[in-house]
Parts: sequence; structure tokens; C-alpha cells
Amino acid sequence: MNEIAIKIIPIILIFVLGYLLKKAKLVKKDNADFLLKLNFYVSLPALILISISNITLSFNLIYFPVIAMLIIGLTYGVSFLVGKLFHLKNESFGVFLVGTMIMNLGFTLPFFIAAYGKEGLARASLFDFGNGLLAFTIVYYLACKYGNNKRDSKAMIKKFIYSPPLWALFLAIVLNLTQTKIHEIGISFFQILGNMTIPLIMLSLGIYFSPKIVKILPLISAIFIRMFVGLLLGFIFVYLFNLEGLNKIIVLISASAPIGYNTLTFASMENLDKEFATSIISYSILIGIIFIPILIYFLS
Repeated sequence: MNEIAIKIIPIILIFVLGYLLKKAKLVKKDNADFLLKLNFYVSLPALILISISNITLSFNLIYFPVIAMLIIGLTYGVSFLVGKLFHLKNESFGVFLVGTMIMNLGFTLPFFIAAYGKEGLARASLFDFGNGLLAFTIVYYLACKYGNNKRDSKAMIKKFIYSPPLWALFLAIVLNLTQTKIHEIGISFFQILGNMTIPLIMLSLGIYFSPKIVKILPLISAIFIRMFVGLLLGFIFVYLFNLEGLNKIIVLISASAPIGYNTLTFASMENLDKEFATSIISYSILIGIIFIPILIYFLS
């Protein structure tokens, strides 16, 4: 069986398992909320800490995180203008913005590893550094702004400042730049916790998932902006930075990644439209399963 399929199919099966558990009435949506909180406060910070602290932060590759942040910034402008046309409620509009801005590089990593090995993984991780930096700062701030604490600025700022993924990100940067090594026991501990991230999120997605398409025009628009406008922006920056070879491929595939899992995590944490978040994530992933391998094939 194709190596990429071997890595991707188990992730999809976890999603299916969550959906079947819900249909069997063994779990409820409240259970999914708990799983997402566990992910936000425990597994995701551990994954960020163990991943970023081990990346080689070479100045020669600084354009990877820079391009990621530029794409997110430009995507916000497009999404804000398009989202306003649908006259969505704040809870749904927040999901629309957050979903289009977060690139699901966790979904693309198995493809990079299978197709390009350690070199692909290293470059993709650097790109994800920029993606993660804005995801747990500006994007999370937007989730707070349009969520249930939007009128309480102090509560919003407090949530933002005390965000565990944000602190894990800054701690990981400090450890990386100071070349401080985590003890083997710590590495094993954080690795075990970090490995729970995808199962927790995919189970939650399966529990939340409904085959019906929620808010069809906003859904289609959100996926189109995230994946296809993202790809267009990727081509623009590849041209501007004069990238070639593997560097070009990494930027283009990352820029066209599906909507990020953390859209649902933020929606659950801040009481946004979780049904809409689940819908746009689920269907963008279904498209990504087909689109990303095709894109890799043609780019290679």
C-alpha cells in the first residue's frame, strides 16, 4: 500500500470511530468538548514544546515562517470582506475568520514525510512555526473577540495571555535559541502527551460531525479561501522570494492546506459556532485527502 495512505488512513479511521461512537450513543457532544479542552490545555502545548524546541532555526530559512504569517494576514483581509457579505452571527463569523486563517499543517505533515523525508519535515516545521505563532496569538485573539467573552475585554485579554499553547510556543523558542536540551524523561513525557493531539481532535471531529452541510455558501467560501486562495498566495510568494525545488513545493502545499483542527478547539473554548466549525473542517479535510496528493504529484 502507498506509504502516504498508510499514514493518512488511520487518522481518517479515528474520525470515523468518533462518529460511530456518537451514533451508538456511547458519547455525546459534551464529551467532545472535554476532549478538545484536554487537547488545548495538555496535549497541544506538549506537542508544540517538543516540536519547536527541536527545530533548527536557521536564518537562511527565515522566509518560511515569514511567508506563513504573510499568507495568514492577507487571508484575514479577504475573509473579513467575504464573511461580511453573508451577514453571519458573531459566533459563526468568528469561525469563518479563524477557519480560513489557520493552515492544517498537521494534516500535510504525513504527506511531507512520506514524499520528502526529513528535509521536507524540517522545512514544513519551519513554515508551521509562523503558522503556529499567529494561530495562538492573533487568531486566538479573534476567537476570543467573537466568542462569549467578546464584551469583557479583561477576560479576553486574560485568556489570551494565559493561553497554554502560547506559553508553550514562547518556552520552546527560548529553549531552541539557548540550545537548552530537555531531559530524556521530559522528552518522553511530552512526546506521549503530544501524541494524543490528533486522536483527541479527530475523535472530537467525529463526534461533532453531521453529514448535512451547515451554512452551505459560507462553508464553500471558507474552504475556497483557505485552500485555493491560499494556493494563489503561495504562488505569489514563491515568485517574490524566487523559491525553487523543495522549498517551492513546501510553500505551495502548506499554503493550500485544509482548515486547521484548532478551529474546532477555539470554537469549543470560546463558545463559537461548533457545528459550523466541524462542518468546514470535515469537508475541507475530505477535499484535502484528494487535492493534496494530486498537488504533490504535479509539483514533483
